[in-house]
Amino acid sequence: MTEPTDAAVRRAVKPVICYPNDTLPVPDLDLYRAAREAARKVDEVMVPPREAACFRVAAGQFFRITSVEGPQVGDLNLWNAQDLSERFYSGKARALHGTHLTTGERMWSGFPYLRPIATILEDTLDWYGIDEYGGSVHDVIGTRCDPYTGNLLAGSQYHHCCHSNLIRAVADELDVSLEEAEPLVHDVLNVFMCTGFTRDTGQYFMKASPVRPGDYLEFFAEIDLLGALSACPGGDCSAEHSSDTAACYPLKVEVFAPEEGALGDWVSPPVNRYDRTHGR
Repeated sequence: MTEPTDAAVRRAVKPVICYPNDTLPVPDLDLYRAAREAARKVDEVMVPPREAACFRVAAGQFFRITSVEGPQVGDLNLWNAQDLSERFYSGKARALHGTHLTTGERMWSGFPYLRPIATILEDTLDWYGIDEYGGSVHDVIGTRCDPYTGNLLAGSQYHHCCHSNLIRAVADELDVSLEEAEPLVHDVLNVFMCTGFTRDTGQYFMKASPVRPGDYLEFFAEIDLLGALSACPGGDCSAEHSSDTAACYPLKVEVFAPEEGALGDWVSPPVNRYDRTHGR
């Protein structure tokens, strides 16, 4: 199409933030960190390369995802352990916080609940910021590598992508069929993954993750959680994300319980208070 005469003027319009977040409930990180100091480890799950595993965290506990042995990206799903219809909503986390999450930001559940279900307490990669390509770490802009897109683009039948890994792990954890587990798997927090959008075409890109063994992302569980984590078959995602040749490493999940009374009168956040009348 022919560019209009006022094209430059239209492009020069300044953007506005869709969802100003200065009125969001502020997590009490000082309280959480004080409770974390004397917390004891109550569980550990090792997620093998190109596989996924489930774990459970009670409200008021902490869980840490750690890179071990080598640089590795992980895909994280979270659900309300008491009601699996409440689960992480990556789109709303993106709208409220931005394309990538870090310390003090939260994972939110979907409608009609819309409440924080986990808060990021510590991020050893928070130094990375946003690089010259527009890339950053721990994104909520990608989905998860899946066999359907692989089949669409390359005609492949690859079964160890994160989508399939998560399905198998959830099916085993809940003792249900793969068909019953698949609808439960949802868009993820891409833990340790370094991603962004290209400036020229707006395409989703990935680059080698800056994660190194010993780096971790730690969360405070705001509600009782069922988690599932896949150790992505792309390894550090420097070249591809569904591969049997990329160097891949395990990821460690640890769960910590604070001492009794360490959180004072803290309680889980209530579900969203919208009255759900929808104008009628």
